[in-house]
Amino acid sequence: MGYVKTAMLMAAMTALFMGIGYLLGGSGGALIALVVAGGMNVFTWWNSDKMVLRMHNAQPLPQGDRFGLNALVAELARNADLPMPAVYLIDTPQPNAFATGRNPQNAAVAVTTGLMRVLSREELAGVVAHELAHIRNHDTAIMTVTATFAGAISMLANFALFFGGSRERLGLVGSLAMMFLAPMAAALVQMAISRTREYAADKAGAEICGQPLWLASALARIQEGAARIDNDAAERNPASAHMFIINPLHAHKRDSLFATHPATENRIAALRAMAPGGRVAPARRAEPSRSSIPRTGHKDRSGPWN
Repeated sequence: MGYVKTAMLMAAMTALFMGIGYLLGGSGGALIALVVAGGMNVFTWWNSDKMVLRMHNAQPLPQGDRFGLNALVAELARNADLPMPAVYLIDTPQPNAFATGRNPQNAAVAVTTGLMRVLSREELAGVVAHELAHIRNHDTAIMTVTATFAGAISMLANFALFFGGSRERLGLVGSLAMMFLAPMAAALVQMAISRTREYAADKAGAEICGQPLWLASALARIQEGAARIDNDAAERNPASAHMFIINPLHAHKRDSLFATHPATENRIAALRAMAPGGRVAPARRAEPSRSSIPRTGHKDRSGPWN
């Protein structure tokens, strides 16, 4: 089903791409846009994960890393019945994470240094499990393709300011309107995809790690950090915001266009409902502690995350 949704999204983005091309250059512009979109479909399917990781300057974390993160991801991947994804670290103080890749066999999980600093091992397990749920649900393909397509559409629409298209078809007002409306259309597609997807990944992630409250507590801490700490790479590439576990944007007025995530308090409430009598810890730093992830009996290797 994930592949069907991805194909539908790519078709919709192609149509939007062609529409902008037609407004800019008539039937010739639409034809050029179709060719470009076709090439982009192929290119983004195979390379969009690498492009997104490069956008955020994510660096691969080798096996046996001092954080024990690869070992934690490997254990949770076994719980989720998934191949081991590549693990990346993003050097930014904002706590956050995302998953990418066109399928479970070519997937990656990226976490920020800020996330490693503020979460306990149990909370980190909840976040990793959430990202593995996205991979298992094949969400990562549609998330990554959307990020690259939305960025391309925004760039194409901005050309309208300089090249304007046919005055008969658009005029100056039409050109300016398209410059703003096309990115908004892409953002609306992201919004429709992201909100239900996050609830599903929260639920599946809680099942993978076996403890809904670990993820609930992590979401509270990440929300508190993301609301006050800038993520410069995400601000430069707002079309990738929907990929993160919590919306990383807040520094610019335009960021409201990319508010693709459901309210964090609603996500926490849903997770609490999965754990009868559960209570979420206040959003403060927790010291790493020994954990026992269900089913696999992981030996704690944490030490200080930072």
